[in-house]
Amino acid sequence: MSHQLGWKVGGEQGAGIDSTGEIFAWTMHRLGYYVFAYRHFMSRIKGGHTNYKIRVADAEITHHGDDLHILVAFDQETVNVNWNELVDGGIVIADGSLKAPDDARVQFCNIPLTGLAKEAGSAIMKNMVAVGVTAAIVGLTPEHFLPVIEERFAKKGQDVVDSNLSAVRKGFAHYNEHFAGHLALPDAPESVDPNHLYISGNEAVALGALAAGCRVLAQYPITPATEVMYSLVKYLPEYGGVVIQAEDEIAAVNMALGANYAGTRSMTCTSGPGFSLMMEALGLSGMSETPLVIVDVQRSGPSTGLPTKTEQSDLYEALYGSHGEFPRIVLAPTSVQECFSYAVLAFNLAERYQCPVILASDLYMGMSKGSTDLLDTTAVSIERGKLLADADLAGVTRGEFRRYAVTDDGVSPRAIPGQKGGRFIALGNEHDELGFEMEDQTMRNLQMDKRARKLTGYTGPNGVTAVGPASSALTLVGFGSTKGVIAEAREALLAEGLQVSHVQLGVLAPFPEDALKPYVEGAGRLLVVEVNSRGQLADQLRLHLGHHEKLDSCLKYDGDPLLIADIVKRAKEVLSVGSPS
Repeated sequence: MSHQLGWKVGGEQGAGIDSTGEIFAWTMHRLGYYVFAYRHFMSRIKGGHTNYKIRVADAEITHHGDDLHILVAFDQETVNVNWNELVDGGIVIADGSLKAPDDARVQFCNIPLTGLAKEAGSAIMKNMVAVGVTAAIVGLTPEHFLPVIEERFAKKGQDVVDSNLSAVRKGFAHYNEHFAGHLALPDAPESVDPNHLYISGNEAVALGALAAGCRVLAQYPITPATEVMYSLVKYLPEYGGVVIQAEDEIAAVNMALGANYAGTRSMTCTSGPGFSLMMEALGLSGMSETPLVIVDVQRSGPSTGLPTKTEQSDLYEALYGSHGEFPRIVLAPTSVQECFSYAVLAFNLAERYQCPVILASDLYMGMSKGSTDLLDTTAVSIERGKLLADADLAGVTRGEFRRYAVTDDGVSPRAIPGQKGGRFIALGNEHDELGFEMEDQTMRNLQMDKRARKLTGYTGPNGVTAVGPASSALTLVGFGSTKGVIAEAREALLAEGLQVSHVQLGVLAPFPEDALKPYVEGAGRLLVVEVNSRGQLADQLRLHLGHHEKLDSCLKYDGDPLLIADIVKRAKEVLSVGSPS
């Protein structure tokens, strides 16, 4: 990274923090910069501290960054909470008479944001005044922000557009008249790539489901998964699909299961507490061998926990949740691009293996937004597995279709209601090949063993990406959304002359033992980086690959996402201390 800028706005929830951040982020993106945006917010409508951090760079980034160069503070708490992130030479844009700590390394600018906003027409536009001040600091003009302002406020009329632009200009002029500090943006691109998207993981999951042929989303709203539903509410009706807001998560998952049974690709989306309510239906999917896709956008638990904070603590539940034994596939996208491609993959795998597929995202991946290349729709293919056509059933006598035929690969031919010759019984009870309930011990063993064979011949991707040699002094291991921060931590460690590799997992079940084995065996030490308190991924490494003596953990579970410094500090401790902790 040749150059970057960290910008953050903070204040009380309900004070326009999100709109300020979105206007700044969208403007930077439209100017051709790469942007990554992360929202820190409370689980309430108004009150409590919230902030929106935007990282601007000259190359693609997948982490919000440790450093902060400009802080826009609408209240004193924003100054107090975020001061430690500011780099030497940073600038604080402080509304009115807010107080600065005794710290001369930062330029503290008291600016009458609210007063200038009133002059422009309304105190509510203090956020736009702050945008104007930012423009002056980084060498932009108010006109750079005009296209985004027009798009955002056009429906409210030209007067509103003009008032907001006036507020930006007042902030711009005030700063240039009274202050002198400036900070440089990354080098401007020679041309703006019109194909760059500014998109969140949740939006990418929704688009992937749509591209995969999903036509029913049954969901109960829950943070941080609701954005998937909001996206599909816009798109699905245009393609003959529906979004059903169920009365609870139990109803939602059973609606999705029923629609899949009927032959329509369907899914449900939730977060930790809702996922817990879906456990019985997960077992029904396993027993009835009905495809099912569940998107779990994880948050801090247990119970309600920290509902607006990130965590990776549902791994045990995704791998082992529900009762009894049945195969399931667990995917953990490591980028926005994979949120799209893995959503497509989830539907194909669910039908190929006739089992539940869990797409395990999290708040950080789901709700953060970033600049990225166009999603690769050319790679999308629809694979429906052993779903029979009417012609395949032409010779089947009524009542003789063996829906649960014992097969070598564990996957039986599948029909959908209404197909002549394809009628069968689907139960949650154990059953014979026709689907009739039974308790015969021999058939029980045959059906259990058949289902267990499904994933022994798994041919999907292993989801392992590795950077660096298999034999390194230290190998960093993570899964899902931590890929970006681990990659940057590795670069920082390499810059200090340390030998470090990085392995990231995107598929957790079936566990990619063969792909991981060379890196586990070749590493001097393994540092497993994850956002939970128990080291759930580290447990999987111990279970499947052993080498307990090499394993250390870097864990974070306070609700905030990992920082580069967290990993670098722990890596140095592990390399200097020869025993695991």
